[in-house]
Amino acid sequence: MSRNPHADDLIRFLNASPTPWHAVETAVERLTRAGARRLREADTWSLHPGETVFLTRGGSLLALRIPANFSVRAPRPFHILAAHTDSPGLRLKPRPPQASQEYRRWGVEVYGGALFNSWLDRDLGIAGRVCSPAAREGILVRLEERPVRIPQVAIHLDRTVNEQGLILNPQRHLVPVTGQTSGDASLEALLEHAAGAPFSDLTFDLCLYDTTPAGYGGLGDEFLYSGRLDNLAMSHAALSAFVESGPSGAIPDVIQAVVLFDHEEIGSVSAAGARSNFLPAALERAATALGLDRDAWLRLLPQSFLVSADMAHALHPNYPEKHEPDHFPLPNRGVVLKANANHRYMGDAPAASRLLGWARRAGVPVQNFVSRSDLACGSTVGPALGADLGMPGVDVGNAMLSMHSAREMCGADDPAQAIALFREFLKG
Repeated sequence: MSRNPHADDLIRFLNASPTPWHAVETAVERLTRAGARRLREADTWSLHPGETVFLTRGGSLLALRIPANFSVRAPRPFHILAAHTDSPGLRLKPRPPQASQEYRRWGVEVYGGALFNSWLDRDLGIAGRVCSPAAREGILVRLEERPVRIPQVAIHLDRTVNEQGLILNPQRHLVPVTGQTSGDASLEALLEHAAGAPFSDLTFDLCLYDTTPAGYGGLGDEFLYSGRLDNLAMSHAALSAFVESGPSGAIPDVIQAVVLFDHEEIGSVSAAGARSNFLPAALERAATALGLDRDAWLRLLPQSFLVSADMAHALHPNYPEKHEPDHFPLPNRGVVLKANANHRYMGDAPAASRLLGWARRAGVPVQNFVSRSDLACGSTVGPALGADLGMPGVDVGNAMLSMHSAREMCGADDPAQAIALFREFLKG
């Protein structure tokens, strides 16, 4: 059942994007339909006022829109929306283990801070990219018609599990069963067929994902249920706001940008992560291609602004003691502004004040989140980007439950509110 167009579109985006590389492909398709031109890092760039361009690096993407009235004599600052494409989960090891008791299995590594138990007893697809000497950049694959599974041990064999809790060793207990040795089918054969090369020539980055489609939940369709809401929900909001703020709208006062990074869940230290040179180098090259010298480029940075968009913790009704008692965001009650005195989240009072101004103009309510003082705080791409660029900004997100589970939930009204706020921000 449809609740609203933006929630419907988020569901489509989630279902099309089981991995970071699929998410980038989906974003590229949407940007291309909107008239954006692709740039490649190895090429010489030329940019012109009024253009929309994008580039990719692995599971990361950057899109830029230059105002039609851009002038070297009066350059415009950047307004940047930053999110990430990766989610915690399980990723396949390069080679399968030996068969065990006539079962075919395949070992996995835990990626990021996954909730182990949430991956048990689910129909799991396999998706990602497969490379060969003939296709070094890889092809995208998605295998879900023959799901695999990580079966939990029966309660008859673990009588104390409900009283003492489930303890899972990722090496021994999170190994998916892919079939039986008596059968002809194997993952190796499926990958060979998809890539057109023998398995010995293949390398791959493959993820497990819950094949249950994203959809509405709750008795009044007030929720969305899906895997990878953290953080494809904010990637979708940032991308949607950027596309909807296209050339047909009013001329913005800023260079609009949306950047979606891979590897946030594991610290962002990679060639495609937020701690790489992907964003700083691309922004400087864009400034140069528009005719600015380095001094003019450096002067733009403190005039610019970054909104780091990552999902936020909603108050959990079954665990209210886990939350700061005076700061408890809820789904469908507005965008969440995050704060942390130790700068695990980006932002300070002047930056937060500017965010409230954009929210007021957009008609979007703002909630506050801060962790309990006796609980550790997570982080986002915001602090690292702010430090690297010397740029002010804030951390925001939509409220959600079941964060880092294979199956998460958020409010169905929240995508539209985040998009409205981000569109106002992109006006300048």
